[in-house]
Amino acid sequence: MGFRFASLWKAPAINPVNRNSCTFTNHETTADHTTEKALSIPILNPLNVYGRVFLLSWWGFFVAFWSWYAFPPLLTETIKKDLNLSQADVANSNILALTAALIVRLVAGLACDRFGARWTFAAILLLGAIPTALAGTVTTHNGLVALRFFAGILGGSFIPCQVWTTGFFDKSVVGTANALTAGLGNAGSGVTYFLMPAIFNSLVQRQGLSESKAWRVAFVVPFILITATAIVMILTCPDTPTGRWSSRNRDIKRHLDMRDTFLTTKTTGNKHGNASSIDSGNDTVQLNSSQGHGHFIDTQAQEDDLLTAASWELVEKPTVKNSLGALCTLPTLTLLVVYFCSFGTELSVNSILGAYYAKNFPDLGQTGSGSWAAMFGLLNAVFRPAGGILADIIYRHTNSLWAKKALIHSLGIMLGVFLILVGIDDPNSKPMMFGLMTGMAFFDEAANGACFALVPHVRPTSNGRSNPA
Repeated sequence: MGFRFASLWKAPAINPVNRNSCTFTNHETTADHTTEKALSIPILNPLNVYGRVFLLSWWGFFVAFWSWYAFPPLLTETIKKDLNLSQADVANSNILALTAALIVRLVAGLACDRFGARWTFAAILLLGAIPTALAGTVTTHNGLVALRFFAGILGGSFIPCQVWTTGFFDKSVVGTANALTAGLGNAGSGVTYFLMPAIFNSLVQRQGLSESKAWRVAFVVPFILITATAIVMILTCPDTPTGRWSSRNRDIKRHLDMRDTFLTTKTTGNKHGNASSIDSGNDTVQLNSSQGHGHFIDTQAQEDDLLTAASWELVEKPTVKNSLGALCTLPTLTLLVVYFCSFGTELSVNSILGAYYAKNFPDLGQTGSGSWAAMFGLLNAVFRPAGGILADIIYRHTNSLWAKKALIHSLGIMLGVFLILVGIDDPNSKPMMFGLMTGMAFFDEAANGACFALVPHVRPTSNGRSNPA
């Protein structure tokens, strides 16, 4: 099925393969439509639950990254001068901010599988809002390093963003859904290079605040947005398409009960001789239905196929054994290394790009270098979804995971080529610099998006723990 513009606002069709409760009768198969994954993404319809989850997934990630990267645009000159920081001090604060995010991401995967992505997401936002609000109290280098470490909690928001999206969208479109939420959200790291200097300049020029006070007050804006987003997330969205996260255990029980229910209809089904199949994306399950024709040949095999397809979507409660099983597998470790290279590159570049531009082009100043540095992050809104969309298109045409893998590694190789070119040339020409950085951004960010088109195939029952981010 090709793309339809109406799918951007219409309630999505549902994949019947991964429905969590089914009822079989003599003449039909029915299902509870609230338990299923969407086959399209209602991007423009926040009134629909799938559209609302999509919106808050990317927006929550967006405001988190905005606040997480709120310091670098002002560190180049204003904060550095106000706190008497050396370049080493600035670098150390960048390192601590990234370190905290890595730690939180490790914990967030377990939390998503234990408590659900929505509560994990909201908790990260609310915890990260505290150091954001306290940014104005910093007066020393040590205070800056400590505060940026705790603000780094917000960097862990990426995990629940992706896990939550994966839980609502079918694997035939999940690459696109994940890439869009990640790309739009990641754009927050670029927007902050525009917004924080703009807010700072407004406070100085229009409100008459001193530079020392203005940069501190500027952090109130992301604090308000982060807190409001977390509250809306808690009040208006479900954990899963079935509702509460804890209900998934009852869903598993219904899968087991379904075996007995199905077997009671086997004899009747054979008498009627009716069979049909439900085809969704790349998954096909044969079901007993009055709408099909032909002989019901192998009831037991078909029942097992349905149970496998449906139960494979349910996340297990984390234990030491299944957590190690999820983490210590070749597919998970391979994704981890690939994503470490692609997203690790992006985090590192985002942290120093403004300062790098200011060094090579002193005439840009703090605001100008920040504006150009913002472009690298903003391109996520286009390039990261492009990677996921391209991976989905390739998968639909080849029905092969190897095609997705080949795409990811090809993008990674080209990223390496552009990194080498920037490092060797160290351009002092603006067209050359910005051209190379745009090329690097494409391969870097598209690789990030393509990675999360592969995640749902790795270990869906441990979705958070097998997430490479």
